Amino acid sequence: MVSGTLRIGGQEDRLTLAYPDIIRDMLSLYCQWDTDTQRITRYHPIYVFAWGWMMGYITDRSARAIKPGDKPVPAGVTGMYLFASTERGRGKWILRYVSPVTGKRRDMGLGSYPDTGVARAIEKALEARQQIQDDIDPILARQSTRAIPTFEKAARDQWEILAPGFRNDKHRQQWISSLEQHAFPSIGGVKVDALQAEHFADMLRPIWLTIPETAKRIKMRCASVMAACRARKYIQGNPLDDVGPLLPAAKQKDATPERHHPAMPWREVPVFVRDHLARQPIMGARAALLFAILTAARSGEVRGMTWAEINFDQKLWTVPADRMKAGRAHRVPLSDGAIALLRDQQHGDDPQTEALVFPALRGGELSDMALTSILRKAQAPSDLPGRVATAHGFRSSFRNWCADHGTSTEVAERCLAHAISNKVQAAYERTDRLDARVKLMAAWADHVMGRVADARVVPIRSTAA
Repeated sequence: MVSGTLRIGGQEDRLTLAYPDIIRDMLSLYCQWDTDTQRITRYHPIYVFAWGWMMGYITDRSARAIKPGDKPVPAGVTGMYLFASTERGRGKWILRYVSPVTGKRRDMGLGSYPDTGVARAIEKALEARQQIQDDIDPILARQSTRAIPTFEKAARDQWEILAPGFRNDKHRQQWISSLEQHAFPSIGGVKVDALQAEHFADMLRPIWLTIPETAKRIKMRCASVMAACRARKYIQGNPLDDVGPLLPAAKQKDATPERHHPAMPWREVPVFVRDHLARQPIMGARAALLFAILTAARSGEVRGMTWAEINFDQKLWTVPADRMKAGRAHRVPLSDGAIALLRDQQHGDDPQTEALVFPALRGGELSDMALTSILRKAQAPSDLPGRVATAHGFRSSFRNWCADHGTSTEVAERCLAHAISNKVQAAYERTDRLDARVKLMAAWADHVMGRVADARVVPIRSTAA
């Protein structure tokens, strides 16, 4: 006599079997019975077929008859259905249940028919139902068996995917270096499925108010990493969605004008160039800073410039699109002073076209700090009290000089490679106003190099008595 309680899919059936020993031995071939827990621990396909025939489970014949447009066919296990595909005789096994962990309804895929046969699909469903009976979410249990990466591994994988789309090497490196500095030390070694909103809040809180812009960027980058993990089914939700309430409120900004890069007043530029940049020989960072002033270009564009971008015959510097902030190639007319400065950097040689025009002393590209250190050492005056002028601020110096000399706004903005704000005008404007910019940049170079009347003196127009 064999008796016990058989639990299948949350249902309990009391079995009392009075089979001869030989029949009992045959049953042992098709399932494994745990005498301690009184549960079947493994189901054999033949057993499932036999039990399904008695319990009214779906048959292979009815599964083969499914066609597009049919309603889901109940498969006999609670919540298990065969959903029709776009082809006759094909479908997808789904087990619908309420998660004992989250309390939310979930759909668990059990495979596609006929690749996953009736017996195997029912076996999977019975195993999942047994897990639910034990307060285990079968989807979470299945995911836990996969190789869940740590946050650092997931972040580096995501960086490799995103890196080709960044504007330049600086932004590409900043993305991962910010995580290396602020995120990896605290959460880098934690598996992504174990990370909660509190982990990210604890990591962000020390910098949230002190360096808010950096903190916000790090939060966005962490959100990107976790979104990719969710797409790969490592996690169910993005914990960054719930971080906001755990962070301190940002400080209210004072009702003061927005502060820009400290810029040197344009009347001060010739004296600064004469005293700190024009002494021969003009090399390295001093040459790069002077060239940036003469061309009103961004520091990064100058520091990354190669000889291939220079056309001495046409007196043009063409910055390729991938090095421009706006993503469009930009032609810069070169004054005689800029051309002479470039000739000095050649040292009478014919440098390789891909070589940097202003390389660092030890090779490679100059850092932005190399230019900044010159300005700090000279205590370069600026329009902001107590602040030293910045390399980027000379673009503002140029723009103010243009405004005070009656230069067309459109031409001045073209010199700075700014996009036209008026979309209608931008759609019809097909010229970069190069001819007008040639004359303007020559006049600016004369001012910078002190080849005009004292820039400090403001002409006074006399009026008739």
